[in-house]
Amino acid sequence: MKEPEFDPRPILKWCTSDLDALLARLRAAVEHESPSGDRAAIDAMAEFYAGEFRAAGGRARLLPHRTAGAAVLAEFPAPGAGAGRPAVKPLLLLGHHDTVWALGTLRSMPFRLRAGRAYGPGIYDMKSGIACALWALKALRALRLPRSRPVRVFLNPDEELASRAFRGRIQAEARRAHAVLVLEPAAPGGALKTARKGVGEFRLTVRGRSAHAGINPAAGVNAITELAHQILRIEQIAGAGRGVTLTVGVIEGGTRSNVVPETARARIDARVPRLADGRRIERLMHALRAVHPEARLEVEGGINRPPMERVRAAALFARAQALGRRMGLELAEASTGGGSDGNFTAALGIPTLDGLGGVGDGAHARHEHVVVRELPRRAALLAALMATL
Repeated sequence: MKEPEFDPRPILKWCTSDLDALLARLRAAVEHESPSGDRAAIDAMAEFYAGEFRAAGGRARLLPHRTAGAAVLAEFPAPGAGAGRPAVKPLLLLGHHDTVWALGTLRSMPFRLRAGRAYGPGIYDMKSGIACALWALKALRALRLPRSRPVRVFLNPDEELASRAFRGRIQAEARRAHAVLVLEPAAPGGALKTARKGVGEFRLTVRGRSAHAGINPAAGVNAITELAHQILRIEQIAGAGRGVTLTVGVIEGGTRSNVVPETARARIDARVPRLADGRRIERLMHALRAVHPEARLEVEGGINRPPMERVRAAALFARAQALGRRMGLELAEASTGGGSDGNFTAALGIPTLDGLGGVGDGAHARHEHVVVRELPRRAALLAALMATL
């Protein structure tokens, strides 16, 4: 049976009419500074969002963590849930409330509106996405539009620090979900993110032997020279895989110019488009062997955030694209080299669509901003997805 068409235009109209209120709450969120690793600031931000989700009709609670600060879990049961109806898998809305900006950034980078854009620390990455999710839930409630599935919202407090504190909880929430909608900002032009590269880091240490650079250099084993050989090998490893990048971002070694260096180190950023690429890169990096017979190599690390492959997003993107067209919105898709918590959920085989947050630019940069007129459209798109999935 063909699914009846859903008209999202009333949702868009409601969200557009309430834009001033949406902006006010977005400003309040931006002015709650929440740098990663600052437990007090993160806890205050979590309290703020818990209150916002309760005001939107949900049940919200904090999940404390002694170093990262509190996560937020909000639940919105489907109408009629528990009244003899069989349980259905929920939709998971996934976001994070930490930012890369230190406390006090607001003094030099305040919330402001200019030429149709809203600026401020964390507004694009990703407080606008959370604001749009809140308004989507408010719109469904105000218009009394049914949801066939419950909705769970999880806000992670340390996404910018590799999601170490709550990675297991995110995966557990994903395993129980029908699909995951990630509130990260859109790709350029408003495109949704259907693929993300996996992310990793390797640490390479070279052990050589020190000697006097003038009196007896041949007695030494130059660790920096060996590291240079290994960097060229690492570039060859990356070049053998389409879309794979291995970037030597930090190098250090030696003590004085007149001493043959006995130790040198490098830190290497890794990005891989496919799970198989990650396994291959890990194998090859840990198989590196020294060129100099007396040098020793130590390789640590690996892929810590698996890739989000497009196959997990294709059907969700098609649904979002169809709903967008009914609102006069032409949605494109994009892949990105940056990671998100959607990488973890997609790697579990759960349908995951990313980039549903604000449209703008400047993540982690001083010109960070969102386009104001796009906020109601992103909120309406989220609401339509929740109503139809």
